[in-house]
This record gives sequence, C-alpha cells and structure tokens, in this order.
Amino acid sequence: MLQHSGLFGELTVAETIDLSRDLAADPLDRDSVLELTGLTDRAAVAVRQLSGGQKRRLDLGLAVLSQPEVLFLDEPTTGMDPEARRAAWRTIEELVADGVAILLTTHYLEEAERLADRIAIMHTGEIRVAGRIDEVLRGWGDRIGFRMPDRFRFEELPALPDAAASMDVRGGEPWVSYVVTGDDTAGRAHRAAACLLPWAERNGVTLERLELRSASLEDVFLSAASGAAAAGLAGR
Repeated sequence: MLQHSGLFGELTVAETIDLSRDLAADPLDRDSVLELTGLTDRAAVAVRQLSGGQKRRLDLGLAVLSQPEVLFLDEPTTGMDPEARRAAWRTIEELVADGVAILLTTHYLEEAERLADRIAIMHTGEIRVAGRIDEVLRGWGDRIGFRMPDRFRFEELPALPDAAASMDVRGGEPWVSYVVTGDDTAGRAHRAAACLLPWAERNGVTLERLELRSASLEDVFLSAASGAAAAGLAGR
C-alpha cells in the first residue's frame, strides 16, 4: 500500500476491486473487501467521488485482497477520520493475529504505539531509536508532572530517587516534570512518588493536575530529535 494510490478515478469502487481480483492468484471476494473497508454502500460510486479517507480505505482493501504473507503499508491511515482510523487499526491487528508480517510507516505516534511490536524512529533520514516498543518506552523513563506551586521556586522542589527535574510552560502555566529512570522499571515510579507526596503534605502543598505515566512515543521522538539537534550543534 503506497503513500499515494494509483487508483483509476473513472472506475467505480466495485470495478476497482474486480480489476485487482483479476490480477491476484487467490483473492478475497468482492463483498469481503467491501465489508473490510466499510465501503459497501459506496460500491457503485466512482473512485474520483470518494473522500481522501475513503480512498485510503480502498487502498488498504486492495493491499490485503491477495491475502499476502508480508504486507508493506506506507502511512495507511492518512486522511481518515478518527472512526475510520480505528477501524483500519482493527483490520491491521486482525491481519497480524492471522500471521501476516507487516512493515508500517506512519507519522501518527499513537498509531505506532498501538500497533507495533518493534519500532524504529527516524529523524533527518537516520534511525535514532530502535527495538521492541515496550523496551524502548521503559528505557526512556517514567514521567511525573504537576503545576508548579505558586509559593515555591524550582530550586526548592524535592530531589526524587533516580529522577531529573525540569520546568517549562504548559497552557500558560509553569509546569514541573520529573523523568524517572533506573533499572527497576517496575518500581521506580512508585519510589519517586512515595518521596514526592510526603514532601507536599509536609509543606501544605496541593500538587495540581498531578500526573504519573510511562514514557510515550512522543516523548521518545522529541528526546531523540532534540538530542540529535544538540549533537549537531556541538559538532559545529
């Protein structure tokens, strides 16, 4: 499934599927492809009249029509609305469950985080991070964040075990972030929070909008990209 489709705008959806079926050795039947893509009610519509997201759904249907063992998907959900995107995710998950090996490229980090077993993050044409997704996320630490208390300075915040603190602005308000690392990936966030909450209680502080979470792919990508940029400046 290429990033840009080669569909014939004059053909209907049904005719497009039939043409691809004629070129495949053991294709799915037309109704199965229409159901898989959610385009049953658009079967008699010319391809040129489909929305961008509907064309991507048709592209996906044509890609799986031949029941491949290996499937290459280049940004398969671009242009889809959220409902269609999640339907495409379910289709991809079902294909993987049936034993299909899939190589997928995407700019949607949520998509990669949901679908991938292994990932490779590229920046300026080079792979910066690669590995099993669970290992990659654990390797980039857990996150603790909250709104900066009004009567405290950054220097007065507590030091948490295996954690590095920083401050930025979120929604126009000062925001504190701790990145918690360490080999004990199962317990490190708990230990850090166990130090932070008693500090807040002793000082009569409510940690507003407190959050505790594992790293996301967005965190990993931004860290890898900023690290690459810093290395480039140092090289100059």
